[in-house]
Amino acid sequence: MPASNRAAPPPALRVAVLADSDTRWKWGALTARRLSAEPDSVHLTGFLLRGRATPTARQLGEVGVRADRLTEVTCAEFLAELSAPQGESAGAHDRAHDRAHDRAYDVVILALVGGAAQAVLHGARALWPEPGARPVFVTGYVGVVYEKLADGLLLRHGADLVLANSRHDAERFRAVYEGVGADAGALVETALPFLEPADADTYDPVGTAGTVHRVVFAVQPSVPDNRADRTYLLRRAAEHARLHPAREVLVKLRSRPGEHTTHLEELPYQRLAQQLPGGLPSNCRLVYGNMGEVLDATDLLVTVSSTAALESLHRGIPTAVLTDLGVRETLGNHHFLGSGCMASWTQLDEGLLPKADPDWLAAQGVGMPVTPAGGPGEPGARDPYTAARARLTELLAGGPLPAVEPYYTQDTAPGYLPGILARHHLGPDGHPLPGAPGTAAGGSRLRRRLRAHLREAARGAYRHGVQRVAPVIRRLGEL
Repeated sequence: MPASNRAAPPPALRVAVLADSDTRWKWGALTARRLSAEPDSVHLTGFLLRGRATPTARQLGEVGVRADRLTEVTCAEFLAELSAPQGESAGAHDRAHDRAHDRAYDVVILALVGGAAQAVLHGARALWPEPGARPVFVTGYVGVVYEKLADGLLLRHGADLVLANSRHDAERFRAVYEGVGADAGALVETALPFLEPADADTYDPVGTAGTVHRVVFAVQPSVPDNRADRTYLLRRAAEHARLHPAREVLVKLRSRPGEHTTHLEELPYQRLAQQLPGGLPSNCRLVYGNMGEVLDATDLLVTVSSTAALESLHRGIPTAVLTDLGVRETLGNHHFLGSGCMASWTQLDEGLLPKADPDWLAAQGVGMPVTPAGGPGEPGARDPYTAARARLTELLAGGPLPAVEPYYTQDTAPGYLPGILARHHLGPDGHPLPGAPGTAAGGSRLRRRLRAHLREAARGAYRHGVQRVAPVIRRLGEL
């Protein structure tokens, strides 16, 4: 067929991901690829929302997801990027294609805490108060939703797609929206984007041989939140290693001291390990790295309530959700009630390998064959993003999109919304406040570099205060 008669390939999906931590960047970037029928062709532009949890280069490298461009921004700067005409936006691609809509991005994924997502949505409403050529806004949760369900969901309302990670979550989310009379039409059931098949060359599900060689204790930055409980869990991991010298016990860490993740970590396990009486035995060590790669050689996953438990269960790995500190909402392990995974370190010491309940797994959307992003998958595998892709295609092809309509407005939440927006330097109408960070002229390269150094110094001082000064003041207050 002559080249002139060949059909032009469909334009690549242009996606902007705004994230405020390493784990949310991972969720947003992987979701971006899942939302496209051709994930390798996605033009992914990353933005990191400037704040206390802005990930470091090391954290981003550990996630292992690359973007065509990655920039640190304020909320006002991001909104300015969205409003730039297609020809002016650094994230615009495929100029040769005659697009129906003159927009910088086709899709914007808000991988943010609820308040930040709400601020961007109101900023978008201010940019496009009438139907127009705006991007499709997508948001959701990066893992297990065990706290602030109503608060977080209502702050995410207004996005064109609100992704639920399972049938269980979709039912809960719909009940919240319908319970306050909010439109629940944006809800779409999907799955955690990193629930893909393990590498067959490296992964051998435990239980086939009945032997445990590697135990991984997946820790969390803020659960539990006190020194005594965190030291207890670390001590039990070390004792498990001593009781089972043939096993390798890995304490999987989320961040290095001084780095922040989605949640604050005032008491890093690295420092607790240095203070542990007797230290760690030779077969127990602290490790970093991509969770998927760590799980490839894991025989037993132990955690309090980490989303890593879902990744582990999806791979068929025996998974223990610890009950040592009780089953409590503040710990988040109540989310796993009915899973068959509840266990204590004492039971694990005695050889227990928890067996997950199939019905519970099905409701959570894990444990079933999943089509890999961009691949055919095994026979009988399902693609949990089919409905989301269909909805997205419909929105992109349907002409001008209506104005964003969050549930929270000056009418429904006049005592709550202004404070949420003000934290991100937006006024009640969604427009940036005078003098908002990022609205002033950029200045010289030297000035921009100086501002970057000052931000990093301030961030370092904040982290030092959280991890060193605050615990001391708290102990003094208890005297």
